[in-house]
Amino acid sequence: MNDIGNGPKVVFEIGGLQFTETVVMGWLIIVAVLILCLWLTHGMKKVPEKKRQVVAEMFVKFVNGMVKETMGPNLIRYAPYIATLLVYAVLGALISLIGLRSMTADINVTATWAVMTFILITYHKIRANGVPGYFKSFAKPVAFIFPLNIISEIATPASMAFRLFGNVAGGMVITGLLYGALGSLSSALGLSFEMGSFGFSVFQVGIPAVLSVYFDLFSGCIQAYIFSMLTMVYVGSAAETDD
Repeated sequence: MNDIGNGPKVVFEIGGLQFTETVVMGWLIIVAVLILCLWLTHGMKKVPEKKRQVVAEMFVKFVNGMVKETMGPNLIRYAPYIATLLVYAVLGALISLIGLRSMTADINVTATWAVMTFILITYHKIRANGVPGYFKSFAKPVAFIFPLNIISEIATPASMAFRLFGNVAGGMVITGLLYGALGSLSSALGLSFEMGSFGFSVFQVGIPAVLSVYFDLFSGCIQAYIFSMLTMVYVGSAAETDD
């Protein structure tokens, strides 16, 4: 089971710079995605002859379709960014299925993605209204709600970051607590066995795995999709005034 209480562990240090599990997992995912992309696109033909090219084209069409429908055809340039965000978020959650710590269970990761979305939103608003117009918009429709509009603006990236982080981290906590409770139940009923350094509890087999599949596979993928959709909606809405 992953350590859910103390956050990601430091794996190694170089010159005083610490590299945590999150950083290592992030680079491993980057390498894995690079290899996958090279394999899927190797020897591509104008008319697909291999299943891997068909799979690659289906994914590209899926992302392009989402971006066009949600953000509009004028913002199709964001398709590579959305595809990267979606793949990274999904794989960042799924790595916990092989016993590694989920990247999206680290608030630093989800907060960084949310800040990137906030920067894109702010860019389009400033591009449409200019810097003075951007700040004046916080005083609309009446000046005294200026503080509320500021809070609302800051709440957008905060809610996005905590939505993804909370669902994944919450799943880890629930699974960990249940795993411990089932171990205690097994011990109380005499169904825990030890052979040297190896321990085995009957009730810890099966049930935690099912919950892990739900929280890591189903919930993780859904939350990654929602995060990507929210990014498209917020950026697309900000860009409407920039047309």
